[in-house]
Amino acid sequence: MVDNARARKMADRIKQVVAESLDKRVKDPRLGFITVTDVQMTGDLQHAAIYYTVYGDTKSQEDTAAALRSATGMLRTEVGRSLGVRLTPSLTFHADALPEAAQHMTELLSQAREQDAEVARLAAEATFAGESDPYKKPAAHDAEGE
Repeated sequence: MVDNARARKMADRIKQVVAESLDKRVKDPRLGFITVTDVQMTGDLQHAAIYYTVYGDTKSQEDTAAALRSATGMLRTEVGRSLGVRLTPSLTFHADALPEAAQHMTELLSQAREQDAEVARLAAEATFAGESDPYKKPAAHDAEGE
């Protein structure tokens, strides 16, 4: 049976331990400006997927990924010491796609804003194809006779 509260607490603790260890213990010069964004645990609490973002270009992202691969063993040891559980979960690092998705959404919103402005401009310049009031109205003398 899966204990979601325990998995969530364990994921939060792993996130904190990994972030602190990356800041204080990992001395790899390839490690860039990294932020641990999320940790997801499997139901059996044996595997932790750690999502991170790196500030910088693609080279710094690749260098940081290599530094994380080389530091995985040390980070797992730190997590095991900190958690105090019988079986330490394995750690896998995944680059978080959130910044790219947010940038894409921003671009889509700006395109929609430009298209809305173009439609508003065209609507302001538009004229009616026929009369401005296409509905028939009763004649003035018919209204007086009633």
